[in-house]
This record gives sequence, structure tokens and C-alpha cells, in this order.
Amino acid sequence: MTTTMPVIFFGHGTPVNAITRNAYTEAWAAIGRNVPRPRAIVSVSAHWCRRGVAVTAMRQPPTIHDFGGFPPELHEYQYLAPGDPALARRVRELLAPLPVELDEDWGLDHGTWSVLCHVFPKADVPIIELAMDGTQGAAFHYDLAGKLAPLRDEGILVIGSGNLVHNLRLWTRGAPSMPPFDWATRFESHARELMVSGDVQPLVAYETLGRDALLSIPTPDHYLPLLYILALRREGDSVSFPVEGMDGGSVSMLSVRIG
Repeated sequence: MTTTMPVIFFGHGTPVNAITRNAYTEAWAAIGRNVPRPRAIVSVSAHWCRRGVAVTAMRQPPTIHDFGGFPPELHEYQYLAPGDPALARRVRELLAPLPVELDEDWGLDHGTWSVLCHVFPKADVPIIELAMDGTQGAAFHYDLAGKLAPLRDEGILVIGSGNLVHNLRLWTRGAPSMPPFDWATRFESHARELMVSGDVQPLVAYETLGRDALLSIPTPDHYLPLLYILALRREGDSVSFPVEGMDGGSVSMLSVRIG
């Protein structure tokens, strides 16, 4: 009998975490040791936001270095996990009648591989990425994600990768120990309370949560992957936060595990 898989949101932060050993990356590695080994992974990354829904469908997705100005070893890093075309077709089936493109061009962006290189360092778990339709609002993403629920019973680990608080305009690069802004702390605390209580609708309608939310989520790209995870919670599932912290004052590294 297949184990029902948890679902996990990762606050991924800077791509340099891929080649760094710190409290965050060690906690990601611990998640990999403790989670049931998945048959494959579906990743929803903040860094694949486009017009229309798509899913990577190649057998060997390339490692995408979608950033600039970082050390050469980061730009040269390769995370060569296999793809899973059959899983891509399964996702398209679950999301029907919504049109889902089987993409042969994208690959794994750093929202996915900078975390998973610590969670599954052998790169031996097949991975596909699911693109977010950037023309749609938060409720669309939450409702779409709910259709992926059967995957949890098929040995598939669904992950989201972004940041609950992600304000780069106010982020202090290279200052991980900088005290977080008061508004960032308040919003993260409120969001955690809502997640634990199971009252997720305010998080779907996050624009209604006031100034703290708007400062924490100036653009939705890093926030929406969290909704994909919250939508897959079942009655009786526990909610835990295996990784905590605030980088540079305004980027939350919080991870959320459900189940």
C-alpha cells in the first residue's frame, strides 16, 4: 500500500543556498531524511510564472540558471534529476478540462533545484515543474491545486517553492542576521496562526489582510506556491514549520509541512 505523502512549501531565499551550508540548508536536508521517499516530485516554483498552465514533460530537464551576479560555481551547478513524462500527462489529466501545455523547453529553475539539491542530493527522484498562470488571481491557483489531491496517494510529493514574505526592495543582501521588519514578523505570525487553525480563506484573499500583507507580498509570484500546498490539506493533517527564519529583514525562510 502506498503511503500518503505530505505536501511541503519551502521558503527558498537566495539561490546561493544551493552551494551553502547553513541552518536553512541543513534543515532542508533533514526534511529529505524524514519524509517518505517519493516516487516523483511535482514542484510549483515562484520562478515559472507565465501565460497559461504548463508542465515540464521532458525526460531530462535542464538546470536553469535564472539569475545573475552570483559566484561562478553557482552558475555552473547542475542538478540532473530525471523528468517524468508520464507524470506530466497525469497532471494534465487531473487538471482537465483546463488546457495544460506539455512543455519541452523549461526545465528546473532555481526555485526547485536550489532546495532539492539538499533535500535529495543524489538527484535520483524524478521531478516535473508545474507553471503558474500569471494572468490569474489567487483563488484560481488555490482551486486548481485542489485537483492535484490524488497525487498524494500515488507516491508523489507536491512541493511549492517561494517565500511567504518576499520584499526584495527592502531586503538587505548579505545580512542574514538583520532583525526582521516588524510588519514582516506580524504577517508571518498571523499567517502561521491561520494555517494551524485551518482558516485558509483569508490567505487566499491575502490583499484583504492589510498593510502588513501588502508589504510582505508586493508581487504574488513567491506567495502563490504556498496556496498550492494549503489547497492539498486534508482533514486530520498536521501542520508544522520545519524551517524558520527571516533573511535580510524582509525574506521569510519559513517552510510549511502538511501531513
